[in-house]
Amino acid sequence: MATKYGRIEGMPTPLEAIEVLVRCESPTEDLASCNEVVELARDLTTRVLGTPAQIRQINGRPVFWYGVDKPEIVLLGHLDTVWPKGSFEPLWEVKGDVARGPGIFDMKAGFVQALFALKGIEGSVALVATTDEESGSATSKELIQELSKGAKAVLVLEAAIDGKVKIGRKGTAMYQVTVLGRASHAGLEPEKGINATTEMAHIVLKLATLESAEHGTTVVPTVLRSGNTTNTVPDHASLDIDIRSFSQVDLVRVDAAIRSIKPTNQDARIEISGGLNRPPLEPASTKYLYERAEKVAQGLGMKLGSASVGGASDGNFAAAAGAKVLDGLGAVGAGAHALNEWVSISAVDERINFLHHFIEDLLHD
Repeated sequence: MATKYGRIEGMPTPLEAIEVLVRCESPTEDLASCNEVVELARDLTTRVLGTPAQIRQINGRPVFWYGVDKPEIVLLGHLDTVWPKGSFEPLWEVKGDVARGPGIFDMKAGFVQALFALKGIEGSVALVATTDEESGSATSKELIQELSKGAKAVLVLEAAIDGKVKIGRKGTAMYQVTVLGRASHAGLEPEKGINATTEMAHIVLKLATLESAEHGTTVVPTVLRSGNTTNTVPDHASLDIDIRSFSQVDLVRVDAAIRSIKPTNQDARIEISGGLNRPPLEPASTKYLYERAEKVAQGLGMKLGSASVGGASDGNFAAAAGAKVLDGLGAVGAGAHALNEWVSISAVDERINFLHHFIEDLLHD
């Protein structure tokens, strides 16, 4: 198998498969690159499993699909990354037990582990990987929910956290607040303007009061833009807000509070876009599969452990559809979305072996 991302002779090793996928950079917003990485994943599947995967176009984006149409066991992942092309250097590096590259931890290594875990598996299983997870899964959300409704288990190949699987995730909401004021000369006639920056400052202070330690609710102002020149009262400001919580009720509370924000100057205007994105993944949805997974792991001389995390995944959508879910079954490493993103090479085979036995255990329930 010769590609511009490397050459593989015969059956690839898991590390070789990870390398070619990582070298095929696939930022979410680059549709051509996402098509390319799915085609590469399909070719790898033929090499590893002897049968090609399908590439399905869902709402204008490619989805990798290997297995039956209506699976009882869904292996869920994504092949898009957050990294713009050329922004992660070096593109591929191996030092000792550490392999580095853009998207290796989140989550190309997890996809490869799932692919190899399916060797010798027969039954109602499908490995499905989308290409818009990093931007909120707008085009694949309905597909994930429909798949999950008919499944008895959804296994999410997002990366582990310190080697632990994820039994809880926060739900998310994203907003952009825009303030429209009125420009005037900052020195000659500041009183004739309506300062959008000042109005936005009041909003930022209000946002801080919406957080809740009880529910792990965070309300974080992120990207702020305001003004045009240094000597003009700014007539326009915009703010992005990232909100996360373990409680859906609290997400709804914050949503209502944001939508009720009023300007301090009645002549200013506020526009709000965005809203609730992913519901929380609650431990009630993961308890059964986690207990099963620990029993399988113990039989292999492993201990998984569990954690709840602030980041969301497509597992949140699966749980909201009523499925039993277990997340964090992918790579062992660290550095998601960071320049030190890496995976443990020695853990790859161990996790493949565990996942294979876990799937077999669920199929023969």
